[in-house]
Amino acid sequence: MKHGKKNARRYIVAASIGALLSAGVATGAYAGTTEEPSAPAAAPAYQPEMVKALAVTLGVSEKAAVERLDREAEQQDRFAELRKDRVDTLGAFFAKDGSLVVNAADAEAAKDVRAAGLQARVPERGESELDRIKAQLDAKALKSAPAGVSAWSVDLASDTVTIEVNGDTDAATRSFLKAAKSNGDAVRVVKGQEKLETQAVVPPGSRMTFNGYLCSVGYGAKDRNGKQVLVTAGHCIEDLPELAYNGTRFAKGTHTRFALGTRSVDMGIAAVDAGNSIGLDITTYGRAGTVPVKGSKRAPSGAALCKSGQTTQWTCGKVGSYNVSVTYTDQNGGPDTVVTGLASSSVCTQGGDSGGAYVSGDQAQGMTSGGPSNQRCNGQVNSPGSSYFQPLDDALAYYGLTLNTK
Repeated sequence: MKHGKKNARRYIVAASIGALLSAGVATGAYAGTTEEPSAPAAAPAYQPEMVKALAVTLGVSEKAAVERLDREAEQQDRFAELRKDRVDTLGAFFAKDGSLVVNAADAEAAKDVRAAGLQARVPERGESELDRIKAQLDAKALKSAPAGVSAWSVDLASDTVTIEVNGDTDAATRSFLKAAKSNGDAVRVVKGQEKLETQAVVPPGSRMTFNGYLCSVGYGAKDRNGKQVLVTAGHCIEDLPELAYNGTRFAKGTHTRFALGTRSVDMGIAAVDAGNSIGLDITTYGRAGTVPVKGSKRAPSGAALCKSGQTTQWTCGKVGSYNVSVTYTDQNGGPDTVVTGLASSSVCTQGGDSGGAYVSGDQAQGMTSGGPSNQRCNGQVNSPGSSYFQPLDDALAYYGLTLNTK
């Protein structure tokens, strides 16, 4: 498909997630003072709007929401130490009460987990076994896209591969579900779901434009040779176009793993032109100042999460599952596209949000990929909804990149 052609597929969004900066940075000399400078006020540990959204979602005070975030961070550090000590674990997830539950491979590993102050369970299957089942379903779907299956993912909390179904009238979907159900209670089927679509849009005024279309400016990173690149949703740069910011070229698409109607992963990169760079703060559209990018440590399932996007701006929720596969339906009648390697969330998005930045605390999480076709957010930070994003750490690892951070 070629963007700009008469029969081109029209993607839905494109939102700038960070300010694009020119290469020149103003510096200057400042007059001295005889008085001792006062110490700068300590920056809040979490963005105010993230705290407010989490408080509303949980039905607790903002103080309790901050305590929840502190507890999540502490538990993640303990889990990281267990893995560093090579304790045999099979993934972890946050329970509704904010406790990190660690899947232990056996009773001995569970004992080590509890000694670290974390909850432990020995699951019937665990992450590795569920990943194996899901990989088999991925292979089947990539041969013939199941239009009636919106998504399928490893759900550690229920210890199942969960399949979300929007209909089962086509042969590919019936065959997919038959193969899935052969795994017994290791697979859970949820019916009545909506069809999904990528979220990129055509209207003018976006921060990043190309060939009459637009998408979002994503994260800045550097490759192994130190060259600056833009990391974004792969469907935004499917044809590797020249990218413009405020009408001026700033980058050129170089790699994408997304292609309409074929096996796809929704990640891509563009080479940033000399004299330009990508900002290190995520815009919140005036709702929470700006959020600094300080790393890309992956947040566990259930962790607090916010995203910035052109259409719905600053919206928040929680991380759902990782290793999610989806079937995207093309609004212009093109072939369905199966995309693997995504993450799900309860963050609300609409057409126009593709490429938008997901962040947990100050840790970058990924870029908007897609969501329910008819979803409408209510304009609030904690709008109810759902979406899928391309995990940033996977994109960085695949392309051999180092994230630009403050």
